[in-house]
Amino acid sequence: MASGVDAASQPVQRRVGLWGSAPGEPPGAVLVHAPAKLNLTLSVLARRPDRFHDLESLMVAVSLQDTLILRPTQAAGIRLGVRFGGRIGGTAGAALRRDVPADGRNLVVRAAELLAAEAGVSGGLEIELVKEIPSGAGLGGGSSDAAAVLRAAAVVWGVDWPIARLAELGARLGSDVPWFFADGPGIVSGRGEIVTPVAGLSALHAVIACPATGLSTALVYSQCRPEPEQLGSSARVAAALQAGDLRQALKLMHNTLEVSARELSAEVTRLLDDMRVCGAVKPMLTGSGSACFALTGSATEARRIAARLDGRGWPGVFAVRIRGGNAAAG
Repeated sequence: MASGVDAASQPVQRRVGLWGSAPGEPPGAVLVHAPAKLNLTLSVLARRPDRFHDLESLMVAVSLQDTLILRPTQAAGIRLGVRFGGRIGGTAGAALRRDVPADGRNLVVRAAELLAAEAGVSGGLEIELVKEIPSGAGLGGGSSDAAAVLRAAAVVWGVDWPIARLAELGARLGSDVPWFFADGPGIVSGRGEIVTPVAGLSALHAVIACPATGLSTALVYSQCRPEPEQLGSSARVAAALQAGDLRQALKLMHNTLEVSARELSAEVTRLLDDMRVCGAVKPMLTGSGSACFALTGSATEARRIAARLDGRGWPGVFAVRIRGGNAAAG
């Protein structure tokens, strides 16, 4: 992972102080937040020999986040408990509570097991995951949870590794995971493992909306048509935002996967249309969907559009702010 030299070379313990211990928990327990992400650009460039795609994307973290509490155990093994909170908790959020396994299929468990194996850890972990990020939405919740667990488990177990080494482990778990170690906006390339930090983006807010059904990332990618001509668009959007030119950034923002997502889901098309009706400028898909988003010039505008979408019956609507640094790092 390419990232800021200082961040990449620091042991995780020197930076985890921004999280603190979990209130009311026994000594050694760690609470960590895992933010959702938005792809302000996503260009699928070409299919690789390894069957993945080369891509380029400008990614930012937002204030919507999952929460994890890690408790050390004497016995080996990883135990995961999952519950739902925020907009996807309670009766109203039932439509967004898609399958979140609590076993080895979950990236949280796989991340902890991978770190334990690589670091020779004999103890175990009990992990409590409070999901607020809808699954199957292209918001990166699973990848963010995995990155957060790698960092927090390193602290719990006393594994004093640089962030860059943990990010390399994360790359084995999923293409989005390395970006969540970048501590802020960044342009990802390769299959997602190369991260170039981007500083100085103007303050932004956004509205995110999710339909009731998710989309399969593999299926959306399998039906997309690569667009190599979009190479470099992420840097142009970043430059526009650094200059505070939201109008120019909106003109340049693009997601190659939106075409295939629309073909696979009529709900995505209907949601994007509704977002325009509700006042969103340049609504677009994030990641492989099914969530869509629109940048706004203010928190008030984001809340106003969100309220209108709520009124149209969309089950998952969030007014969020773009974070200057990713929540897993504080």
